[in-house]
Amino acid sequence: MATVRRTSCNLCEAICGVLVTVEAGRVTDIRGDEADPLSRGHICPKAVALRDLQEDPDRLTQPVRRTATGWEELGWDEAYAYVATRLRAVQKDHGRNSVGVYLGNPNVHSVGAMTHMPTVVRLLKTRNRFSATSVDQLPHMLAVHLMYGHQLMVPVADIDRTSYLLMLGANPLASNGSMMTAPGFGRRLKEVQKRGGRVVVIDPRRTETAAVADEHHFVRPGTDAAFLLALIHQILRDGTTAVASYVDSLSVVDEVTRDWTPERAAAVTGIAADDIRRIAREFAAADKAACYGRLGVSTQQFGAICQWAVQVLNIITGNLDRPGGSMFPRPAVDTLRGIGKGHIGAWTSRVRSLPEFGGELPASAMADEILTPGDGQIRAMVTIAGNPVLSTPNGRRLDEALETLDFMVCVDPYINETTRHADVILPPTPPLERDHYDLAFHQLAVRNTARWNDAVLPRPSESRHDWEIFRGLGLALLDSGRLRQRAITSLRLRLSPRRVVDLGLRIGPYRLSVRKLRKSVGGVDLGPLQPALPGRLYTKTKRIDLAPAMIIDDLPRAFSALFTGPADDGLLLIGRRHLRSNNSWMHNSARLVKGKPRHQLLMNPDDLRSRDLTDGQLVEISSAAGTISVEVASSNDMMPGVVSLPHGFGHGRPGVRLSVASQVAGASINDITDSTLTDPIAGTAALNGVPVKVTAAPA
Repeated sequence: MATVRRTSCNLCEAICGVLVTVEAGRVTDIRGDEADPLSRGHICPKAVALRDLQEDPDRLTQPVRRTATGWEELGWDEAYAYVATRLRAVQKDHGRNSVGVYLGNPNVHSVGAMTHMPTVVRLLKTRNRFSATSVDQLPHMLAVHLMYGHQLMVPVADIDRTSYLLMLGANPLASNGSMMTAPGFGRRLKEVQKRGGRVVVIDPRRTETAAVADEHHFVRPGTDAAFLLALIHQILRDGTTAVASYVDSLSVVDEVTRDWTPERAAAVTGIAADDIRRIAREFAAADKAACYGRLGVSTQQFGAICQWAVQVLNIITGNLDRPGGSMFPRPAVDTLRGIGKGHIGAWTSRVRSLPEFGGELPASAMADEILTPGDGQIRAMVTIAGNPVLSTPNGRRLDEALETLDFMVCVDPYINETTRHADVILPPTPPLERDHYDLAFHQLAVRNTARWNDAVLPRPSESRHDWEIFRGLGLALLDSGRLRQRAITSLRLRLSPRRVVDLGLRIGPYRLSVRKLRKSVGGVDLGPLQPALPGRLYTKTKRIDLAPAMIIDDLPRAFSALFTGPADDGLLLIGRRHLRSNNSWMHNSARLVKGKPRHQLLMNPDDLRSRDLTDGQLVEISSAAGTISVEVASSNDMMPGVVSLPHGFGHGRPGVRLSVASQVAGASINDITDSTLTDPIAGTAALNGVPVKVTAAPA
C-alpha cells in the first residue's frame, strides 16, 4: 500500500517542500508540496533525485578502512576508537595543530551536522580549521560582521515585494537562490515584472537569469567593485541619499568614492558610463529596490569590497530594512544567538600568514599547511561532507598533499576524489532516512516560515545518522579535561537533534515546538520579513558604521589594480552552475547527468575564430596553476574575452567510485585556479577572473 509523506529537499538552499510516495519500503514518486508556504509547490530536478541517492549502489552504508588489499568494513565502535586513537597519537607527537579539519557545504544542509559536528571540532582543539565558507560566501560574512556586528546577520532581497532588483554575479534560476533562500525564483521574478517592477542583471555570461531579466549587461570579471562604487559615487553626487539616523560615516564614503567615476568604471567594466548613471538613478528613485551580489562578486580579488559596496548601496538609498528592499529574516530558531558574532585575524596561517575568520583559515592555505615542514605542519586531516580536491583552488596540489598525510578520516557516504585518500570513511545516512529542520536557511529566507520533517524511511540497523557518528567520535575523543566540562560535553553529544531544535523553537521569537510543527500541514507560515533595525544590530552602539577601516584601507589597492595597473587583453576564466548539478556531487544520479553534456568550456564565437578553434574541438586551458583539456562550445552568451567552465566536474581519478562516470566527463576548473591569488582581506580565493590561454589540444 502506497503512503505519501511530507518532507523537504535539503540538497540546496531552496529547502523546497516535497511529497514523497513510498510503497513497500521504496520511493516511487517525489513531487512539490503546494502546502509549503515558502516553496509553494516548486521543486527542481535535484529533488526528484533524492530517490537516486537512496538507491545509489556507490553509496557506503558502513565504515570502511583502507588495507593493503583494498577497503574492508569494520564495526562502528571499532571505527570510533581507531580514529580517536590515531588522531590523538598524531597530536601527541606533533602538537594539537597537526590535525586539520575541512568542513564541506552539505554540513549546513543537515540538522544533525549543525547540532553535533561543532562539538567534535572543538574537541580537537586545532587552529587548522577550514571550510567551504572561504571558497564561497566569506566576503558576505565579513562585510556584515564589520557593519552589523554579526557574521551571519546577512540581509536578503525582499523579492516578493521589491520593484527594482539589481543582481551581480548571481544566477538564482540555476541556484534557486544562494545566500538568499528563494525557492521558485523564476516564478518570483515574473511576479516582480508582473507588478511593474524591473530586474537588472550584471554578469559576464548571459545566464538563465539574465535571459529573462529586463536588462542584462556584460561585465569584465573582477571589475564589479568599479561598477558598484561608481553607482555609489553617482548617487552621492546627485544628492539622492536617504540614510537612516543610526548610520554613521556617510561623509567618509563620500570622500573615498569621489574618484570612482562612471567614466573610469566604464573603461574597465565594459558597461557604458551613461548606463551606469542611469542604473544608479533608477535604483535611487525606485520606491522599493534591492541589490544582491553573489558568488561572482565574492570569489575574486576584491570580493570583500564588493559585498561591502552592495550593503552601502542598499543603505544610502534607504533600502536596508525596508519592505521590498534588503531585509533581515526572523527565523523560529534564532541561530545568531547560538553562533559567535565572528572575529578576524585572531591568528594567521603558518605559511602565508592569511587571516582566520570566525575560527577558520582560508581553504586556499590548506595544501601549503600540509606540504610545508615545520612546527604546526598538518599531519592528519578530518574532512566532513566535503570534496576539496574538486572544490578548492589548485586541486591537483591538494590532491598530492593529501597523499602525504600520516592519517586521514572522512565523514562521507562516497569514495570520491578526496576521500579516496582516507584511512577510514564513516558514511552517514542519506537525506530520506533523517529527520530534518533547516537551521541555516531559514536565517536567509525571503519569507519567515518553519517546518519540521520526520524521516521518510527508517534507518537500517547497520547505518548511523551523522549526529550519531559525531556522538561516537566525540565520546571517543573525550578523554581529558575537567570532570564538569567533560560531563557537559557528553550531555551535549547525547542530546538528539530533535531535542536541540525543540529547545530552540521554544525559546525563539514565536514560541513554537517540534510538536506544533509536526501537526502543521506543510509547515508554519510566520509572515513576510519585518523591519528590525536598529534593535537587532549586534554592534555595541546599535549603530552602523558605513566605513569600516579594514575596507576603506583596501580601496587604494583596488583603485590601483583596476585603473592604473597594466591592461590585460587575454582571456579570463569564470565558473558556472547548472540546475541539474550540485557542486562536486549529485553526479551519481543518471537522471541528472543524462541529456546534453554540460561540462564544456563556453567561449564567444569571435574568440574561437581569432584562435583558429572550432566548436566542439578539444582544447587546452592553461593558467599559472596548470593545464587541463576539455571540449569547447561556441556560445553567444559569453562576453568576448571571457570563457566559462562549470564547477565540480573532473571525476575520474583512480579509486573513485562513480557508476555513471562516463556521463560526467570533463575537467576540474580548480585544477587551474591559483591558490595564491586571493582577496588579501578575507583570504577568499579568486576563482573568477583567472587569466588563461586557450589553444588547440595536441593531436
